[in-house]
Amino acid sequence: MQRLDLKVGFSCNSRCVFCVQGDKRSRVEPRTTAQLLATLEEKRSLCHEVVFTGGEVTLRNDLPSLVRAAVELGYERIQVQTNGRLLSRMELVDGLLDAGVTEFSPALHGANSATHDGLTNARGSFRQTVRGIANLRRRGALVCLNSVIVKQNAGQLAEMARLFVQLDVSQFQFAFVHALGSAGTHFESVVPRYRDIQQQLHQALAIGQAAGVRCMTEAVPLCWMKEWEEFVAERIMPDLALVEPDREVPSYTDYRLRLGKAHGPPCEDCTWSHRCEGPWREYPERFGWEEFVGRRDACP
Repeated sequence: MQRLDLKVGFSCNSRCVFCVQGDKRSRVEPRTTAQLLATLEEKRSLCHEVVFTGGEVTLRNDLPSLVRAAVELGYERIQVQTNGRLLSRMELVDGLLDAGVTEFSPALHGANSATHDGLTNARGSFRQTVRGIANLRRRGALVCLNSVIVKQNAGQLAEMARLFVQLDVSQFQFAFVHALGSAGTHFESVVPRYRDIQQQLHQALAIGQAAGVRCMTEAVPLCWMKEWEEFVAERIMPDLALVEPDREVPSYTDYRLRLGKAHGPPCEDCTWSHRCEGPWREYPERFGWEEFVGRRDACP
């Protein structure tokens, strides 16, 4: 069975410079409560988990009622994917937990306010999200933190991991930026090179591992993850049925493998290529394949 990724709309109280949704907030109307309830019911026969996401899902006053509907329909895991800013209000945290949310996925993109607030174009967002995470942990909620790797934070991944451990998150994940939307528009100033993040990324994973915190990477090919393969999220990702206001993707795994990611000449003789999805295709389209080196070690 699949996980339903239900995008409620693209409205957001931040304007991240790397947002994959780009200008959809001004072009695409959010879905109505009735439409979202109908999708929850329609997809239940295929999906046993649901992720409410956007845009920024916590801006919607109907979010608790949508969560309660998911509970009544029998969804076993209910995640809220959020920038975490409004979770600084404990009443919202309590309302969502009472409605039946089983886990939260807030986002922090820097080790300090200067980096995070600069990336989100929202002054005070770092402070709000950190407080939101603290509120969640105070209530014993499961917190699966997400961070997007960009040029601006590439040199502080280890420092970010220390912060995440200090915040007592349940899991953290570093996702390499996907150069679509705003990230595509600002490609030169946002997208780092894999060769420049590898050392920091491995250090960050080591910090999480030493603290006993589950940590993962996303969209980092296995040629950059030698001896760290167990931390690659793609190996355990569930298939997603993606429903957005402007499109529907029945299998996001199929989309990711056929259209999203790419393999190139270095992958042809790589002993790990059958286990590796490769980078987002926009990366080699801009940078080429020269920095990728196929592996020759045995793949279990």
